[in-house]
Amino acid sequence: MKILIVVNAYIKNHSQIRQAERICEELKALGADCEVVRNIHLAEIKEGKVKGKECEKCVFLDKDKAAARLLEKSGVKLFNTAEAIEVCDDKMLTHIALANSGILMPDTVYAPLCYYADADIDMKFLDDVADKLGFPLVGKLCYGSLGSGVTLIKDVAQLKVYENENKLKAHFYQKFVGKGGEDIRVIVVGGKYVCSMKRSNLNDFRSNIELGGKGQKFDADREIIELCEKTASILELDYCGIDVLMDTDGSPYICEVNSNAFFAEAERVCGINIAKKYAELIIAK
Repeated sequence: MKILIVVNAYIKNHSQIRQAERICEELKALGADCEVVRNIHLAEIKEGKVKGKECEKCVFLDKDKAAARLLEKSGVKLFNTAEAIEVCDDKMLTHIALANSGILMPDTVYAPLCYYADADIDMKFLDDVADKLGFPLVGKLCYGSLGSGVTLIKDVAQLKVYENENKLKAHFYQKFVGKGGEDIRVIVVGGKYVCSMKRSNLNDFRSNIELGGKGQKFDADREIIELCEKTASILELDYCGIDVLMDTDGSPYICEVNSNAFFAEAERVCGINIAKKYAELIIAK
């Protein structure tokens, strides 16, 4: 069985490279013919038909939606699917997909798309955002990883600056939930809870490990486990890391869903071989 682990063509992040290597190691240990490759010319349309690199399965660790869809159309089974990757890559689409499903999420207001750099921002819209969400609130770019594009906004002046700086980018605003600098990262494989860790950052309201956050093992209760398994099921994810915020009353809120979430810190603090569990799913499915 030939399996490709696909990473970005111009990848520089050591953690991303190591993630691919770990999955490949576990797949090889299970007897698979596995290779880590960069996303360069993996598929094409020739004579009206899609032709892709020869393999049966692919762990797609890039966010290149065109390449993912081309590989799928050539007959390759992707982990995760191209559709799931796209929905998770766009944070607003993630919340839309989860809406009306009984899943708690921070109150969210999307920002209207703007195509003109000289356009004046709509202060009525910003007043409405402030009235609905209160301060502080969170501004988020729809696309961004490792905490990038996520900003804590404390007043109308900062809200105006954020909107002006990002009006040409897809973005939205959310109610601030919890106390900041803290969340729970939950790993789900094959629709089943695997482990979770509490991430804390004393120097940033974002808890990302890459921004200085520290992880520690967390024993999730049944409510959090069922919430995350339901989230992964709705989004049809084979593997994901789900970020859960705990409100001041103890209620869990889905903050983000990462289709290619890093697992090194979770493996370390939880003592679980996540890469092996993912590899076992890939072989079996």
